[in-house]
Amino acid sequence: MRSLIDGHAGRVAEASAVSGQARHSRRDTLALLLSSCAIGLRPAAAQSAPAAGARQNGFGYEDVVRQARQLGERPFDADGAAIPAELTKLSYDSYREIRFRRDKAFWREGESDFRLLPFHLGFLHNKPVQIHIVSDGTAIPIPFTTGLFEYGKVPVTKGLSPSLGFAGFAVTTNLNDPTVQDEVISFLGASYFRLIGRGHRYGLSARSLALDVGGEQPEEFPFMRALWVEEPSRDTAELVIYALLDSPSVAGAYRYVVRPGQETHVDVTATIVPRKSIARLGIAPLTSMFQAGEGDLAQRTDFRPEIHDSDGLMMQTGAGEWIWRPLRNPKALRISSFGDRNPRGFGLMQRDRDFGNYQDLEAHYHARPGYWVEPQGEWGEGRVDLIEIPTVNEAFDNIVACWTPREPLPIGKPAAFSYRISALSTTGDLHPYAQTRHSFNGSDIEDVHADGFGKKRFIVDFGGGDLAYYLSDPSRVEIAASTTAGTVAATILDANPAAKGFRAIVDVTLPDGQAAELRIYLRSRGRPLSETWTSTWSVPAAPAVAPAKAVDN
Repeated sequence: MRSLIDGHAGRVAEASAVSGQARHSRRDTLALLLSSCAIGLRPAAAQSAPAAGARQNGFGYEDVVRQARQLGERPFDADGAAIPAELTKLSYDSYREIRFRRDKAFWREGESDFRLLPFHLGFLHNKPVQIHIVSDGTAIPIPFTTGLFEYGKVPVTKGLSPSLGFAGFAVTTNLNDPTVQDEVISFLGASYFRLIGRGHRYGLSARSLALDVGGEQPEEFPFMRALWVEEPSRDTAELVIYALLDSPSVAGAYRYVVRPGQETHVDVTATIVPRKSIARLGIAPLTSMFQAGEGDLAQRTDFRPEIHDSDGLMMQTGAGEWIWRPLRNPKALRISSFGDRNPRGFGLMQRDRDFGNYQDLEAHYHARPGYWVEPQGEWGEGRVDLIEIPTVNEAFDNIVACWTPREPLPIGKPAAFSYRISALSTTGDLHPYAQTRHSFNGSDIEDVHADGFGKKRFIVDFGGGDLAYYLSDPSRVEIAASTTAGTVAATILDANPAAKGFRAIVDVTLPDGQAAELRIYLRSRGRPLSETWTSTWSVPAAPAVAPAKAVDN
């Protein structure tokens, strides 16, 4: 499900004068935190005294890995910490009334460009997360207090414990303007996090881990039990965050190194400890929304031409091939798998940046980022899974992409994965080849069941790369088209000067009741000129014909 709280991405200017309101300087913050520890509020996971096997030079990723391994050796604690009923009963609108007081933002009075703003528990966010600041190597928990929040019209719940915890947090920095604090990353709900680069609006989400998404079993959502943030200094250009994940099937330790900028990058290191065998374990999962795109006239519910956070799955295989798969809002659940070995990258991208193609003054779909995942090291055999779920509502995510290892991870044995995830505005710099500008599924051009076959036309516009060079002699460019079933019946190539490229038209036939994967790219004398466009299509089974009844004269 999409994050339901989108109002925390607004721009807030820093106050230049010191007001009479209480603020957290670095000294005041640590004094507050240390005083809470003195009265016994420090959870066992954050004890400063190093346990056996812990690093001696301060809290770090190895300590979180140790906690994850210990957690994975124990049965899952399904009870956990409960939050007051008054908070779980909050409605969506009531929860939105509760906002962190930005004049209380952690590190506000220091010299760092980063600010930390925790989220309040309540509504659907009912799993407490203990948040810690790592200062001088010591992990210190942030105690909960109602004084950190504005409650609007919501009655303030009495007697909330300082050890209550939070729902997550947001981090702001000078992302778009040196004088303005903008949100750059947030952690809220299960293992979800979202990041944006310069000029972006929040759109799709990343997850730390996905379990059984699109499988036969109900999906399982790992959640964060604890988060740690290393306190930044004046010259800190990257923020380091740690997380302890838990669920009935796995425990996990994560490190996120956040580098804000024109393209914000997050380097993720994960150690996963399975409690049981997991058939569909998704690494670096991305979650997005696609309701309607170009040519999807039947999916539109109002005046807007297109409604989506992402418009395609982009991949670079281990062999170096670049692939573009346009997203669809299917009539039924659709799962596509792309087998690979040591993939070089994959991501859900938003290529269409033209406001006129969305006409949405509130959602700003044209400013939503794409997320590009670059695996570090060898990930071995597996597949990129794309799950597309039918939807009639843009409020819910219906697209998931992730890497799934071929074999289940061994039970009880820690498995490590590392990757970089980047928030991008364009895919134009990722490879030198022509890219897909537009693609359409043409209408059926023959009776679907004539002679037991269906026939369909696909139209793909390629532009960029070196295609403009060939416009003076289109005969040097040819279409390479293949299908996993059926046949390619005909191809037509038209020069498209408006796109500085070419339009490929491909007719394919397929027997009744079958599905196939179609691949199209452009080449010149054996040399690829474009990325590979791919899509699935199917022909429904011919309806059974009832036998003719005898008629008495």
